[in-house]
Formats: sequence, C-alpha cells, structure tokens
Amino acid sequence: MGAADVVPGVSGGTIAVVLGIYERLLGSIRTLAAAAGRLLRGDWRGCGQRLRSVDWWLIVPLLAGILATIVLLASVIETLLEEHPEPMAGLFCGLVAASAVAACRLFEWRGGDRLTLMVASAVGTFALLGVQSGPVADPSLPVLAGAGAVAVCAMILPGISGAFLLLMLGMYGAVISVVTDLRYVEAAVFLAGAAVGLALFSTVLGRLIDTARNPVMAVLVGLMAGSLRVLWPWPNGVGVISRHENEVISGTSLAWPGATEWLAPTLAAVAGFAIVLIITRLARNVHSGPEARSSGEF
Repeated sequence: MGAADVVPGVSGGTIAVVLGIYERLLGSIRTLAAAAGRLLRGDWRGCGQRLRSVDWWLIVPLLAGILATIVLLASVIETLLEEHPEPMAGLFCGLVAASAVAACRLFEWRGGDRLTLMVASAVGTFALLGVQSGPVADPSLPVLAGAGAVAVCAMILPGISGAFLLLMLGMYGAVISVVTDLRYVEAAVFLAGAAVGLALFSTVLGRLIDTARNPVMAVLVGLMAGSLRVLWPWPNGVGVISRHENEVISGTSLAWPGATEWLAPTLAAVAGFAIVLIITRLARNVHSGPEARSSGEF
C-alpha cells in the first residue's frame, strides 16, 4: 500500500481490496476515529474501550510498511520525474485510466443519474485543472496540513490514489521533496493533517457509502477521468519542481507529441494500464471463488 500511495494512479484502497483487508482496515480506522472523538470529549474510559477493539495486528504492521516504502520510493520517484517527465506522465496516465475502469466494477454505474454525475465530475475536473498555474513550489505549513488531510482520504478509497490527489492540488513534487530532504517539521505537519483528515473522512465515507454508494463512486470515477489532463505526457509531463534550479514547470498544458516523442510515454502508459488490470484480476480471483475464475470473467 505504501508503494501505491507514492505512485499517482494506484490506489492504496485497491491494494487493500486485493489483499483482502479492506473491510478490516475501514472498520479499524472508523474505530480509531471514534476513540479520538471520545478523547476530545474527555471520555477516557470510552476512548480506552474503543482503542482495545482496534485491530492492532493489522494497523501496526500496515503503517510500518507504508511509511518504510514511502521513504524508500520517494527519492526514486522524484528523480524520475525530474529526468524523465514525459515517460513518467505516460505511466501515471495509464495507471489512472485503468484505475477508473477498475473503479467502475466496484459499483453499479449504469443509469442516467450516475452517468450524468460521472460526466459532470470529469468535465468539471478537466476545466479546473486547466486554470492550475503549476505545482506549488514552497507551500506554507497550513497548506501542507490541508494537502495531507485531502490526500490521506484516498487510503480508504478503492480506485483513487493519494498521490493522484496531490497532483491535482499541485502538491505532489513539494511533498516528495519534504520526504527526500528529511524536513521533519514539515513532514510532521503533513502527517498531522493526514491524521485529522483520515479520522473525519472515514466516518463521512462510511455513512455516504451506506446511503449513496453508487452516486459517490460515480463522482470519484469522473474525477479520475478529468484528472488525465494533468497526466497527459506532452509537452511537460505531470509538471515538476527542480530542487536544484527552483524551476516550476506546469503540467496542465496540452500538445500532440512530435514524431520521435510518442513511443516511450505510450509504452509506459500501456504498462501502467496493464499493471492495474492485473491487480484488479487478482482481486476478482481472490474474492470471487473458483466459479468466477472458471467463467473467464474479468
């Protein structure tokens, strides 16, 4: 899940589904949020009872693995973004496109209201990204906290990644730099925002999915589709912030590739698309049983 959360387009929630721990994860997060609420109200006994019911055998190893993988991969991803922006954008584009397709299998998307929500969300996201001035070069501490609160929501959303949300906010490069440069204060602020966002959103998400699962998922799929504007490889890839030159390059401008520019990004996009489809296939094989595998359904 840590690797998924670093790479735009691959959802940590999707990985949780593949591993068969999604419901346990969401339940534990909601219990932790309830414990925090009891603590804020001064109900120490109630807080302790909630904490004892958390599935710590899941949460502790999972958090350790996520944090370790993020630290290990952040520097690699940052270097690749700076040195190979177009192929990396192609890879991300394929990942997000396939994630949108995979997310459609998580709900009943056929229907006029859901299709309308999906299209409206996609068009609105595409238009909003067009006015983005580029990645944020030097975010303030409140902005970092807000980015953490928004991005962490994707941890419990199958089909949408936290890194993808950071790309939409123009914060992806800045957050990667915080990790690779070991800026502890900024990292702590980002994590604090993430903790608050996760506590609030897990409760809201649980209620929304219980009452309006299909419309909520339709909006999320549209958001992923509209985000492909940021991930279009040409001319600048996803946009980067060079630590060495302090140069901000926008990733929202659109252009067609030249005769010698299309091959590497296109191959990367195909590879990214295939990776997500393989993950989705594994998820279906794990949870559908032998009948679904023998029927040949994807």
